[in-house]
Amino acid sequence: MPEYEDLSALFVNCTLKRSPEVSNTQGLVDLSVGILEKQGVQVDQIRAIDHDIAVGVWPDMTEHGWATDEWPALYRRVLAADILVIAGPIWLGDNSSVTKLVIERLYACSHLLNEAGQYAYYGRVGGCLITGNEDGVKHCAMNVLYSLQHLGYTIPPQADAGWIGEAGPGPSYLDPGSGGPSNDFTNRNTTFMTWNLLHVARMLKDRGGIPAHGNQRSEWDAGCRFDFANPEHR
Repeated sequence: MPEYEDLSALFVNCTLKRSPEVSNTQGLVDLSVGILEKQGVQVDQIRAIDHDIAVGVWPDMTEHGWATDEWPALYRRVLAADILVIAGPIWLGDNSSVTKLVIERLYACSHLLNEAGQYAYYGRVGGCLITGNEDGVKHCAMNVLYSLQHLGYTIPPQADAGWIGEAGPGPSYLDPGSGGPSNDFTNRNTTFMTWNLLHVARMLKDRGGIPAHGNQRSEWDAGCRFDFANPEHR
């Protein structure tokens, strides 16, 4: 079996609850983190709501009228990770406002380039975890995973997992009697997601990321048109 000690992962918990309030989303995050740490992966975690993240779609919103913005520092932690997992709750059948804020700020940096001239998130792997006590796990996961791949992340097969209790004001994941932590379906999918992230991150790391041909914004802007249909543009 491959070794994973040189890989790193970042979990961004998009709960609406500030620390130290109990986050049900964190309960599911802990399951995935435990698998990664057992394989020697270096894991970093951010509870987004604990940070002063400005609203906007620029890398540093202090350059656009905001007095403070912690996103530039958090972005460095994003770039340091081979694996990114966005985790959050369901509200009104959709991702939380914090989840949307984090994705918007990831998007704000998506025009930046790596050393190969590709978009900055190329060569990294993304997944998501969703919790709640109402319908919407798959809808929320589709939104997150589409967003991550659009920004340049590689999405492995079955790169999402989630748990929902009964519809309505029922118990949340960590509440006594919820059945969440012992739910076989959720535990299986979270395990599959975590290992698939590991496998694809390992493959990308070993081959030096996504091949840098035909996807380099810097080369395109410089006039190289790769295999574009018009012969004059090749």
